[in-house]
Amino acid sequence: MSGEGKVVCVTGGSGYIASWLVKFLLQHGYTVKATVLDLNDPQAELIDPAVKGTLNVLRSCAKVPSLKRVIITSSMASVMFNGKPLTPDVVIDETWFSDPAYCESIKHWYLYAKTVAEKAAWKFAKEIGIDMVTIHPGFVIGPFLQPTLNVTVEVILNYINGETFPNEIYRFVDVRDVASAHIQAFEQPSANGRYCLVERVVHFSELLKIVHEQYPSLHLPEKCEDGKPFALKYEVSEEKAKSLGINFIPLEVSVVDTIECLKEKGFLGV
Repeated sequence: MSGEGKVVCVTGGSGYIASWLVKFLLQHGYTVKATVLDLNDPQAELIDPAVKGTLNVLRSCAKVPSLKRVIITSSMASVMFNGKPLTPDVVIDETWFSDPAYCESIKHWYLYAKTVAEKAAWKFAKEIGIDMVTIHPGFVIGPFLQPTLNVTVEVILNYINGETFPNEIYRFVDVRDVASAHIQAFEQPSANGRYCLVERVVHFSELLKIVHEQYPSLHLPEKCEDGKPFALKYEVSEEKAKSLGINFIPLEVSVVDTIECLKEKGFLGV
């Protein structure tokens, strides 16, 4: 669909996902108005907006009669953390909701913030009658357009350069798919509700195996950071995401493109 003559606003336009979203929107012919974060104050710019920032944007949207739809970038953080065991027979989908009380009990404030922010957004949107869709990406990787490292790619880089790897399960998705999903959710009249975006669920050791196959000269960690059995994998449903027309970029491609970007921008020597 062409965006010629249409205006969209992208908040946090200098961020990892948003910079790709702005690029794709411009390629589609949209006129883009973007806000930019000041990351010198993480408390003010990352924590407080979890609820206040989201609701402020929605209040502004409610004042614009011509507004078509609002797309909120949420996270799997607000979907899957409710204390239920995550075992190989579990398939997480859009009907799952994280439990704020559980997130608070484990003192994971990022999970808590994302969960209460989404809950507040849906409450407000339904009360005011805003057409809203939420996008819930997993752990986002892929090439970055901004000059600085974003948090998720930096995590990968630190472990690649480290001596041990985490005994953890990761839910990977490519940043370009996340950006595309925002546009699809905006353009398709039938889009509704929540969309989980996860191309693959893997143990971190499996990610390192992919890196090693493509870059055998890299010195990668061979030891897990604890001596426990590897954490069990589970699944995240792709069914609703694919109804948007998302054909996920394979993890192998995302990994190579991430590392090539790190090399190109001088963050990694291979």
